[in-house]
Amino acid sequence: MIEVELKGYADEEIFEKVREKFKFMRKEMHEDIYFQHPCRDFSKTDEALRIRIKRFNGHFESFLTYKGPKVDNESKTRKEIEVVISDIDAYIDLLRSLGFRDVLTVIKIREKYYAEKGVTISLDEVEGLGKFIEIEKLVRDEKSIEKEVKKLKNILKSLGVKKFERKSYLELLLEKQG
Repeated sequence: MIEVELKGYADEEIFEKVREKFKFMRKEMHEDIYFQHPCRDFSKTDEALRIRIKRFNGHFESFLTYKGPKVDNESKTRKEIEVVISDIDAYIDLLRSLGFRDVLTVIKIREKYYAEKGVTISLDEVEGLGKFIEIEKLVRDEKSIEKEVKKLKNILKSLGVKKFERKSYLELLLEKQG
């Protein structure tokens, strides 16, 4: 699957518009542990490998996620492979044993909203960065990416988003650390 995703800077006014207009799904706490490949620099290849621990409603889920390079110049659209994992410590041990090293852990509170069939909006408060809004849709083929990017961007603009961001939270935090 290809994840068509756009992200913009947000404030409380944008958060309130989303809360009024769209159907609340749930509030989640994410702990994203990013790893660096032992033989290639993901920051140069525009890839990412992370373990996400997602907590919500007294439960938790965890995933190993690979994100390929972005496929266009406007959005954060990329190939994504996600695998459910049950033993987080064993996966971390496995990755470290293979030479992967921890880069950074990103912590965020996310409110998820249903916008329309296949489209979700997330309101993110990222530790150390502030408020953002993300909108995403999964598509099967690259032919529909351009159309979907335009549609999703229009939704964000209608909510008051003026500044978009293609960098990941990891990239933004690493830049901030300087």
